Amino acid sequence: MTAAVNCHRVSRAFGSTAAVRGLTIEVRPGELYGLIGPDGAGKTTTIRMVAGLMEPDAGCVSVLGKDPARSADVRESLGLLPQQYSLYGDLTVGENMRFFGQLFCLSRARFEARSERLLAITRLHPFIDRRAEALSGGMYKKLALACALLHQPRVLLLDEPTNGVDPVSRRELWALLYEFAGEGMAVLLSTPYMDEAARCHRVGLVHAGRLLAEGRPDELVRAFDHATLEIEGGDRSGVDRLVGETPDIVAASPAGVRLRVVVRPGAEAKVKARLAATGALCRPVAADFEDLFLAKVAERARSEEAAS
Repeated sequence: MTAAVNCHRVSRAFGSTAAVRGLTIEVRPGELYGLIGPDGAGKTTTIRMVAGLMEPDAGCVSVLGKDPARSADVRESLGLLPQQYSLYGDLTVGENMRFFGQLFCLSRARFEARSERLLAITRLHPFIDRRAEALSGGMYKKLALACALLHQPRVLLLDEPTNGVDPVSRRELWALLYEFAGEGMAVLLSTPYMDEAARCHRVGLVHAGRLLAEGRPDELVRAFDHATLEIEGGDRSGVDRLVGETPDIVAASPAGVRLRVVVRPGAEAKVKARLAATGALCRPVAADFEDLFLAKVAERARSEEAAS
């Protein structure tokens, strides 16, 4: 299947800061692709290059086979939900939608049909006369999504769409994205939330502008060959010191009152024995996306340190 979005070895810098470094990804029609990574990973810069809002310093970006920065046809086929608030707060839900309908040059009949459907599936119809600035975070995001979808784009770009959204609204937003992807739309979204990776058809884990891993979420976790342990109790200062001094422990993160560590393949028994000496309880647990991501970041850092 021909990709709807293609980024090939794309790089972009701002002065001496490299935001994106040699990134290659593609998004197919009907696919929900997630760029997963922390703040500063290069996600927003990538979204902006795909939207045609900026050009790469190296590499190439194509959307529907054309350069988004130079093709008006491509821009008309794109829907964009930026991270920043993009609606007019003093306009109502209905007024914002009419404004964007006119911006997309929709006929009156097409606008009415499209807006009715979007208001229905986002459940915003009862709030059509409420100002955008008076909406909750989740309702605001749904309105911004509805405005971005008025012209029925073939490619939808979303920059951290669930940031600041309550759990119920997050679930509803994801349900909407599944519906549109099911209709053949290519959806590229960015998120810093590792738990949202499992909701995507495919993901790219990014850090410091580089792609660390890519694939189906379940396959990436299944192929992860590191052991993951949860540590509880014992001398916490001794545990922390041991974790920091043990090369076989590649990553650590808090999990409530417990500590979660990722261990190199083949070193689980040795690490458990050392931890037991501190009086801590240690048990193996299933790896998740955060474990995978932290291990990939640590591996990249070690590789770069060895090369320097």
